[in-house]
Amino acid sequence: MAIGRLIKDLREARGWSQGRLASQLNQEFGTCLTREYVSRWERCRVEPGPFYLRCLSVVLDVPLAVLEGEVKRRTFLSDVAATAIAPVVASDLLATGFAARLHGGPALDDWEEKLAAYGTEYMSLGAADIQRRVSRELVVVQQQLDNPRLWSVASRLMTLYAKTFPGADGSKAVAWYRMAAQAADESGDEQTRVWVRGRAAIALGYEGASLGVADVLGEQAMAISDKPSLGLLNAMMGKAHAAAIRGDRDTALNLMEEGQRVFDASASYEQTSDYAVPWWRMNVFMSLLLARIGEEKRAVEAQEAARKELPEALPRFATHLEMHRGLMLARAGDQAGGVAYARAALDRLPPEKHSLTLRMLMDEISQGPRP
Repeated sequence: MAIGRLIKDLREARGWSQGRLASQLNQEFGTCLTREYVSRWERCRVEPGPFYLRCLSVVLDVPLAVLEGEVKRRTFLSDVAATAIAPVVASDLLATGFAARLHGGPALDDWEEKLAAYGTEYMSLGAADIQRRVSRELVVVQQQLDNPRLWSVASRLMTLYAKTFPGADGSKAVAWYRMAAQAADESGDEQTRVWVRGRAAIALGYEGASLGVADVLGEQAMAISDKPSLGLLNAMMGKAHAAAIRGDRDTALNLMEEGQRVFDASASYEQTSDYAVPWWRMNVFMSLLLARIGEEKRAVEAQEAARKELPEALPRFATHLEMHRGLMLARAGDQAGGVAYARAALDRLPPEKHSLTLRMLMDEISQGPRP
């Protein structure tokens, strides 16, 4: 996707006109931009230079590396090789890819089984282990994309891969979420297009990272289809968390209520998959959202409801709930007590069960309320 389209998406997610974006840049950085110049960016007539990329990253709330990544486009394979962590070696990835092309890769049903397995394993395994394994799968499925249905597989794998990077570092997680959305579009499958964008929106919104991108992907999911689905639910809750972090309490609550209605129509019976949103997981979403906006009574109710049905095999999510209480203490004015409570909860969880999201939540509690 060209840099111009990204600028337009982020601007429209805020409800800004081209003139408003120009004004924001002028106020923040003393520039003298006009609406016409912003229009030229968005139509790809002019490419923003390094200075303007830095300015745009601030006012549009998107990591600089994401904007730079749109200017310096890289291929799918080089992205996989460059971002996969040790001990995955680029030469091994290349060999795997060529072997898949020469001999054929898994059948579609086999891929769906793999995805289901990863969805379950993600809930309990560490990010590093998932990342190593999924990087290889991506190189294999890349060689089978003559079949549109395998674009759906690829997009869901890419979404999972993105989740193994902390959203706060900007470049890797967000770039993969955006690429996953493009891959979903190639599949032509409406449900996949909504789910991939919604999953990215809730991941970024829950983490409190790259809120502009969370809004854009959430809006796109909601525009593709208003049919109740888990993808639509994730999109609404992702946007709700972004609103809560920005201090927009009314929007956050309205989106949560809309999400509850969608949940009532599309909730999952499956309890332990990343592709599912059962009752306990919906309450985890609401617990953090309500803690972020200071709705303590309702947050506690959501926490208690989640604990009643939370599978014992998923202690990481019990830690989430405890850390939400730490956030509530911090938001109520007891910063030291909130940090200590959350840190104790995190320390009780075995290190191999820790996740990037938990570490980011700990950072949020330690930093105190956003200005």
